Amino acid sequence: MIEEQGGFGLITLLRGILGIIVILAIAYGLSYDRKRIDWKLVGGGLLMQIIFALAVLYVPFVGGLLEGLGKIFVKLMDFTDAGLTFLLGPYASKAAGFSFLLHSLPIVIFFSALVSMFYHWGIIQRVVGGFSWVLRRFMNISGSEGLVTSGNIFMGMTESPVLIKNYLPTMNRSEIFLVMVSGMGTIAGSVMGTYIGMLGGTDPVAKVMFAKHLLSASVMAVPGSIVLAKMLCPQTEKASDHAVGLEKEGRNTNILDAISSGTVTGVKLMTNIAAMLLVFISLVALANYVTEDIIGRYTGLNDWIVRITDGKAQGLTFQFILGVITSPFMWLIGVPSQDVMLVGSLLGQKTILNEFVAYFQLQQWKDAGLFMYQKSVLMSTYILCGFANISSIGILLGGLGVLAPEKRGLISRIGVLAMVGGALVSVLSATIIGMILG
Repeated sequence: MIEEQGGFGLITLLRGILGIIVILAIAYGLSYDRKRIDWKLVGGGLLMQIIFALAVLYVPFVGGLLEGLGKIFVKLMDFTDAGLTFLLGPYASKAAGFSFLLHSLPIVIFFSALVSMFYHWGIIQRVVGGFSWVLRRFMNISGSEGLVTSGNIFMGMTESPVLIKNYLPTMNRSEIFLVMVSGMGTIAGSVMGTYIGMLGGTDPVAKVMFAKHLLSASVMAVPGSIVLAKMLCPQTEKASDHAVGLEKEGRNTNILDAISSGTVTGVKLMTNIAAMLLVFISLVALANYVTEDIIGRYTGLNDWIVRITDGKAQGLTFQFILGVITSPFMWLIGVPSQDVMLVGSLLGQKTILNEFVAYFQLQQWKDAGLFMYQKSVLMSTYILCGFANISSIGILLGGLGVLAPEKRGLISRIGVLAMVGGALVSVLSATIIGMILG
């Protein structure tokens, strides 16, 4: 039985503050130049995140707005069923259970086409331009930085930099680093529907709830990316405040061309996701065979682990090992003590494998009732909401390397630290939400 959080209190406030301090301390310790950190920018970014989190949870208008957007997302997902029913007939029904391949992945294709269509109409450009204006005004970043960071709310980490491709060759190390961190610290709108489908399953209320928090996580990640990127790699070179303008319409010739282009991109994305899940989940099964079925079984560790975890862990699994390693950090950021190993394991799986595997695991553990607190599920939703994993370093190197070939050496040198920054962005958002939830 999952329990509700106990409400906001002094203990949760102190643990949340401790978590924020720990995250900032990690960024400070790994910084390229600690003396050049702009603490005013850091404070402003944190304040923006906290105010937004409070508004989402306690201001009816803002919470209702996100819920409304969440309902729109869910309704759009439902429209995918019409296409699935035509293609799959009776196999499209969820009556026999939810299938990730049949009921979740196809949403990527539909959403990719929608994003392309909205971009062609200029809708995304206007929203991104608004976010960019706010960031430039309140966080003292260049126009190109504000534009690409805002674009990551809706676009992927290799699509958003296209918005500023003409400026990438002249951007300095700190600016390039922010482009990479914001890409890894956020998710693309085209895959958000997949996460909603995974976590919400067949429950329409749960779908809206997770849609609301995934949207919130995407917005909170924008100032969070700036804070952590500028701590890890402060602005030590003169920055050119590029007067960046967005094209009013997409590059496709007409709306049908935009839909077709988005559909083709969605098919490629869905195929890549399916292939990655198949391979990585199979590799986890292989790792578990070695650690659990061989080492754990013949050393007796499996029985001991089952006993000390009250049956929550089934033995010396890959997930259990990751949970043990990361559980102290999870406690520091405010995750309920009973769930620190589960949430820590999810963070480890996301970083080593990818967020799709981790969200799939979250959905399985949630449905199995392993979490003691709903707060842990929500914090996990924020922690996993980003592309920060090892394989993303290669993806960014390939994507940005094409747009700015002269920056390939720099991108490869700062890739690992950018991944760490992207992971910390999601953890920071989860810490603030957890602190306010109580």
